Amino acid sequence: MQAADAGSGNAFERFFKFKQWDTSLKRDTLAGLATFMVMAYIIFVNPSILGLGGAPEGLPFAAALTSTCLVAGVMTILMGLVTNRAYAIAPGMGLNAVVAFSLVLGQGLTMKEAMGLIVLEGVAILILVLTGFREAIFKAIPIELKKAIVVGIGFFILFIGLVDGGLINVNGGTPVGLVELGTVPMVPLAVTVFGLVATIIMLALRWRAAILLGIVSATVFAIIMNYAWGRDAGFLTGQAVFPSEVVAMPDFSLVGAFDMGAFAKLGVTAAVLWIFSLMLSDFFDTMGTLVGVGGQAGYLDKKGDLPQVNRPLLVDSLAAAAGGAVSASSATTYIESGAGVGAGGRTGWVAVVVGVLFLIAMFFSPIFGVVPGQATAAALVIVGYMMMATLTKAESEADHATSEPKAGINFGNLAFGLPAVLIITIMPLTYSITNGIGAGFIAYTLIRVVQGRAREVSWMLWIASIAFIIYFIFPWFQAQGWV
Repeated sequence: MQAADAGSGNAFERFFKFKQWDTSLKRDTLAGLATFMVMAYIIFVNPSILGLGGAPEGLPFAAALTSTCLVAGVMTILMGLVTNRAYAIAPGMGLNAVVAFSLVLGQGLTMKEAMGLIVLEGVAILILVLTGFREAIFKAIPIELKKAIVVGIGFFILFIGLVDGGLINVNGGTPVGLVELGTVPMVPLAVTVFGLVATIIMLALRWRAAILLGIVSATVFAIIMNYAWGRDAGFLTGQAVFPSEVVAMPDFSLVGAFDMGAFAKLGVTAAVLWIFSLMLSDFFDTMGTLVGVGGQAGYLDKKGDLPQVNRPLLVDSLAAAAGGAVSASSATTYIESGAGVGAGGRTGWVAVVVGVLFLIAMFFSPIFGVVPGQATAAALVIVGYMMMATLTKAESEADHATSEPKAGINFGNLAFGLPAVLIITIMPLTYSITNGIGAGFIAYTLIRVVQGRAREVSWMLWIASIAFIIYFIFPWFQAQGWV
């Protein structure tokens, strides 16, 4: 029996290569828990968005929750097994809002018709992957812009954490600023601060599971404070309380609930342009995430490229189509994967753990709903910092503590510095990875043309820049009634 167990363990090690990545089964399991805890909000947020507040056009909450967990679980496990990297997948924030508010409420499509466009968008991206076009664009980006994408996503994650935690205010069209004490529920804000302080302390003590433990400790603190305030501390319904139910059976009624009626309702031209817009957003969101999380995890080579990038791109493309096929909106690789990487995770086992937990969540969703957004806010802030730290690197990789850091981007070089600044700032301020990348690409191409060095711009970047110009002016075409 012992010999059999040893052989099984060796096979497990050979597949995931824990030693090669300087990690362990235990560490990557904890990293998977950390990633899942940070991503778990999508289990409830996605059905809420697609439900349209209970409107007749929206999806039923229970069925949408099942579809969300199903596509996230299956595709994340597939990502881990195919790529052996710590990337996790779930329905993408932003794209789900486009489906609900732009396609359904704005264009008058049914959810089935909108999901049909999502399926076609995923198929289109899959074709780009199989033909090698998506990988070619990935490799054509200058390393300085790839570094800017990493930092920009880090800034974006940190910004999300500050907003979700209630530390800054961006609502009502007002300028971004610190929240005014006394105008917001203080207990949720205290949970954010508690989680941030606890996580920083554990990181300073070099605890490997600091991010996960920070989430858990903040959740416990939130439950205690909520009951102390008579369950009226300002948390969302079902959060920071002991659940009344433990098991909720999944509802698979939305699996396969899509059709191609959008072409008849919108017209072929408008439908194709919508598919193009969705595809472009999904395309570059994924690219930015692969670079950002990959840079933090040490996956990138000296040129800033991701070896065997076609594998995660292939799974991500399949996930986009699968998300539409089960009416969960387009599924994509999540920037929150950086939480597990920040906790020390490196191999595909991290993704497998996340995927399994999503599948389990279909049955135990009331338990996972206890974690408030304020308890995960600290994790996002810390992960954002870790990704932004890639902007500098030690002169001697052997001694990070004593060697002097140097900048990873030469901001004095206009061709790289200005596009990098645009990428880093526009991502968080517009809540869109795609907008930041698009602005950076267009600026880089324009500057090189004006400098008389257009030949240094890859033809792939030319195509991408033109595509982004179309992407940015498409809403104006819609406003004019031209599409």
